[in-house]
Amino acid sequence: MRRARRWLRFFVVCLVLSGLTAFPLETESRWLVEFASGPAAPVTDHFPAVTAWFEQVHQGIVETDERYPFLAYGTDWLAFAHLVIAAAFWGPIKDPVRNIWVIRWAVIACGAVVPLALFCGPLRGIPVLWRFIDMSFGVLGAIPLLMVLRALRPLERSFMARLAES
Repeated sequence: MRRARRWLRFFVVCLVLSGLTAFPLETESRWLVEFASGPAAPVTDHFPAVTAWFEQVHQGIVETDERYPFLAYGTDWLAFAHLVIAAAFWGPIKDPVRNIWVIRWAVIACGAVVPLALFCGPLRGIPVLWRFIDMSFGVLGAIPLLMVLRALRPLERSFMARLAES
């Protein structure tokens, strides 16, 4: 049970961090461009197309924020959704066996990231490499949840047996 709760807390922390990073997109994209093209130029030297993509994204965010700041409201809601989903894990952290459905639902949601990135990425002009980065969030997010489900399997069996007896 302790191991399952630890993995759930880790997942919640990652969800919260992911949500919080959706608010300051202009600042974060500027930092990314500065890092990629900075004095050491770790990315530019080896992957100039990646740096160009970072610069294009940053410029798009800057121009959108200047001309249409209300569009950032969509990413505010994205951030909010991450935080609300993280809050939904209070139940599984408190009683993972009774709330195992939340964990299973989250595994499905993580899996759904892959077809979303494959379908919507090309429609939005997202480079293939970036789509794989997006898909990796779903795959990596599923790993701790699958570890939780594995750890809970014996507990769930005994819980279900007790339910059947009563």
